[in-house]
Amino acid sequence: MRRSIPWRLPFSLMLGVMLIMGAALPTPEAAQPKQATFEITNTFAVTVPKQAQTLRIWFAVPQDDVESTIENFKVEAPYEVRYSTDSEGNRVGYMEIQQPKGEQVTIRETFTLTRREILGNVDPAQTRPLTEADRASMANDLKPSTYVLVNDEMKALAAQIVGDEDNPVTMARKLYDWTLDNIEYWVKDPERLKASSVGSTEYCLRTKTGNCTDFHALYTSLARSAGLPSRIVYGSLLKPTLNGMDVDASYHCWVQVYVPNLDWLTLDVAVADIYVSGVEVNDKNAKLMELTTAMGYKGADSKMVDYYFGNLDERRVVWSVGRDLQMDPAQEAGPVNALSKMYVEVDGKAYDDWTRKFTYKEVQAH
Repeated sequence: MRRSIPWRLPFSLMLGVMLIMGAALPTPEAAQPKQATFEITNTFAVTVPKQAQTLRIWFAVPQDDVESTIENFKVEAPYEVRYSTDSEGNRVGYMEIQQPKGEQVTIRETFTLTRREILGNVDPAQTRPLTEADRASMANDLKPSTYVLVNDEMKALAAQIVGDEDNPVTMARKLYDWTLDNIEYWVKDPERLKASSVGSTEYCLRTKTGNCTDFHALYTSLARSAGLPSRIVYGSLLKPTLNGMDVDASYHCWVQVYVPNLDWLTLDVAVADIYVSGVEVNDKNAKLMELTTAMGYKGADSKMVDYYFGNLDERRVVWSVGRDLQMDPAQEAGPVNALSKMYVEVDGKAYDDWTRKFTYKEVQAH
């Protein structure tokens, strides 16, 4: 609410009077984060191969964080489920079956999520340059992973983009703008643009396109190469148009960059890219555009581009953070690239004959 002014004057004259008198200018109240509540169902189905001796399943469960409240979490499964944390601290469900019988194993998790919008502080004046002590304490968020490269090429490119800048907020924004200027989200034109299957820095940089994981692999590579600790968050969008529908709502990811004094700065450069310029919505891209935006696409919008640097809509659930995950108990087939859905091994080898259906119903919104 604006402070009332008991007289009517032209604004320029009123401003001059207020400045002369030393009065404070009227300011809006701080924006309050939006909030929404959802009933969520996540159903996993694994096809059991013949002659399998050991079937091991690790599946994503919702993560509690500052913005998320998880209630009424339940899992229905034909075998015992145990819970542990992976190498990045994500809570993970686990099931192990010796000499599995039947054609399919189904796991159904349900829960209530209340999620709050992130309204971040992106004022460069509120932070300071990172120190070597900062970077040493956050070394895990500066190192490369299998598909998130930190090498001489990436360091040279990051240095070219940020120049002599050492303010973390300004550095992060320069990398954000460069990515928007140089990479194009594949959903805009799926006949011409393609995504990788693994979320790859190298692929995204070479082809100048990709999906959310390609985008954010590249952004994370640039940030880490510039000395900014960063990490990828995997979740799903909770779009109004799929509310209550029996359709898998897929997954999405975004990025957090560590900024001294301001903690983690959240951004989604992939979704922001959709709003950079007008995209013709047609029968080739309409469904993909819908799956990729939390609130739907209504044309180019510079405010949305700015919004997704430091802010994040409330229509999301978090499944995990990080890449090259080590499970507990340990998997046998090497690092798990990411856990947005599930990871399965049969007799010690990675196995991908499974499905996941993620559905939801909004029950409350503020």
